[in-house]
Amino acid sequence: MHARSKLSLGILLALTPLALPLSATAEQSAEAEQPNGERRVVMPAIEVISVTGRHAAHRYDETGSVVIISSEDIERVQPLSTEDILRRVPGINVKSEEETGIVANFGIRGLSASESKSLVLEDGVPVAPGLFIGNDRYFNPRIQRISGVEILKGSSSLRYGPSTIGGVVNYQTITPDDGVKLSGRVGSFNMREMTVEAGNSTRSGDAFGGVVATHSRSDGFMDKGYDMTDIMFKSGAALSNSQSIGMKFSYHENEANISYRGLLLDDYRAGATYNPAPDDYYLTDRVAFDANHEWLLGNNMTLKTIIYWSDVSRDYWRYNVDTAASNQAGRWVYTDDLTGNNRSFERYGIESRLIFDNQLLSYPAQSEVGVRFMSEESDDTRIRATRQADRTGLNDRHRVDSADSIAAHAQTRVHLTDSFALTPGIRVESYQQQQVILTQNNESAKTSNTEYLPGVGFTFDANSDTQFYGGVYRAFSPATNGVALDGLTDQNLDGERSTNFEAGVRGNLDRFNYEVAAFYMDFSNQVVTGNTDPNLSQSNAGSTEHYGMEFLLGYDFGAGFSADANTTWVPKSRFMSGEFDGNRLPYAPEIVANLALNYNFENLKASLSAHHRGEQYGDPSNQVALPENAAGGIWGGLMPAYTVYDFTTQYAVNNQLSVFGSVKNLTDKRYIAGLRQGIYVGPERSFEVGVRYSF
Repeated sequence: MHARSKLSLGILLALTPLALPLSATAEQSAEAEQPNGERRVVMPAIEVISVTGRHAAHRYDETGSVVIISSEDIERVQPLSTEDILRRVPGINVKSEEETGIVANFGIRGLSASESKSLVLEDGVPVAPGLFIGNDRYFNPRIQRISGVEILKGSSSLRYGPSTIGGVVNYQTITPDDGVKLSGRVGSFNMREMTVEAGNSTRSGDAFGGVVATHSRSDGFMDKGYDMTDIMFKSGAALSNSQSIGMKFSYHENEANISYRGLLLDDYRAGATYNPAPDDYYLTDRVAFDANHEWLLGNNMTLKTIIYWSDVSRDYWRYNVDTAASNQAGRWVYTDDLTGNNRSFERYGIESRLIFDNQLLSYPAQSEVGVRFMSEESDDTRIRATRQADRTGLNDRHRVDSADSIAAHAQTRVHLTDSFALTPGIRVESYQQQQVILTQNNESAKTSNTEYLPGVGFTFDANSDTQFYGGVYRAFSPATNGVALDGLTDQNLDGERSTNFEAGVRGNLDRFNYEVAAFYMDFSNQVVTGNTDPNLSQSNAGSTEHYGMEFLLGYDFGAGFSADANTTWVPKSRFMSGEFDGNRLPYAPEIVANLALNYNFENLKASLSAHHRGEQYGDPSNQVALPENAAGGIWGGLMPAYTVYDFTTQYAVNNQLSVFGSVKNLTDKRYIAGLRQGIYVGPERSFEVGVRYSF
């Protein structure tokens, strides 16, 4: 941890007791039944600035499409990564690069899965390393500490930012129960994983603490091995009947044998499964701290605040290639020259929200106003080394990027009738970016921008089982430092903007539950290379158009059998201007579909699921042919559609012991998961078995 990180963490820890009395969050403490019949207050650990509402029917409070994934859903899937969960959600397309999702690669509603236009949170806190300064996919939360996921699309995401064009994904971490829970699993590719979850609370129930710790290692599919440790501490306490605090500290490190390089075409066709970059490594570590305070002010008014700090480092060591020799060999041939693209990211921030009931023009309403301050900084170095020097050498590029941002939002849900509610709102994001090149005599440049993001949504309860909803809102994604300050010149760029429309219906009908949503996204302000001003290299000229529908259906057959299905249809996801006018966006298939047949009776649970991804292009040129050699230039091509099947099951032997197992990719389907510098192959058929024990 560098000096600035230690200093900022110390400042945050010092400020915590000062900031907490000024803040709060929304939910009342829950009561829990104890074995001896007593009831005690159980305070939340880290109370999320949640994308959902405050009660079980929260989906019906939101003016956009909402998907809630529970801990039971996660256990049923038995995922190795968060992307195992997201690919089953309507509207989301995942670009897998390896089976544990070390780097986040997903797109929502026709946005490219190779870019990030959606906000990723953990317990309401941004986890992507650089939202304004760039490189925001370098850390992806570990599934072993996740108890639930909230995915929010549509106008409800106006309360969050930046980068909510596609929507918001909020991972909820485990709050350990009293006692100890051990779980372990082993599987294909010599995978071994052990997780310990332990918690305890005071007899009165007004304070608790716990830990979730995981160590996992594997040789990996195609020998893309990893060695990962993830530890999370959580605690909470009631200060009074109206105030409580929660804190979370987490540590993560991972050493992964992965690279940008994929297989060349002939080896892919021949069924090769070797690691195309056996000596490249992606090294990550992260330390983070969150603190939250909730204050029930009375008269249905709540103030909540969360402060957060994180420090992420990512060292990416890659060997250079001999292109001519690679073409001749039909596979990558490496030299002894080694490059370390090594970056660290520090972020700290504070966010407060006041939630209260009020009246607007004599109509009952619930309102929320909030403010956020956030500061980010990255330290970017490039180390030129050799195989013999072993990751030491000349630093020939040293750059520091930073950004300070302030955001504010206000939103009111007005009940015009008992069944119809209108929710207008606005968000303002103002930010300043700076870049300093230390290897160019500390030359620097600055730029600033402010975005105004209005929106309005509605819900209409046709009856007790059916609700219509919809809205329109403006969203944006900032042009990050490397683009906005390209060549140490202010490129005078606005944020990439999109005007989003959505309308849908959701509800229940006897044994059915369903949701249908239609959407249109006018992405009209994307950054493109080239500018009429000869002094500038970038401009706001790109535009894309996305529209489609999402269908979700669940049915309970009875006798323990049920089915869940969803389909995303995006007939248009295309460029509307520039060099690629009329072409489809890369990594934006027209069809993505999921089907799961479930059985749940007494102690046995089982599920057979299918995931289908339609064909998609690997680059904006929409070239069809896959590149044949190392000098292919554009790593594009048309990736064929595929369908994979998974089977999972678990059995509770008693209240303390359960066993589980899975077969992933049942038919051993060989498919192209993605393209970068070569072909990324989807994982072959694999097996996993595990056990959980609580005491």
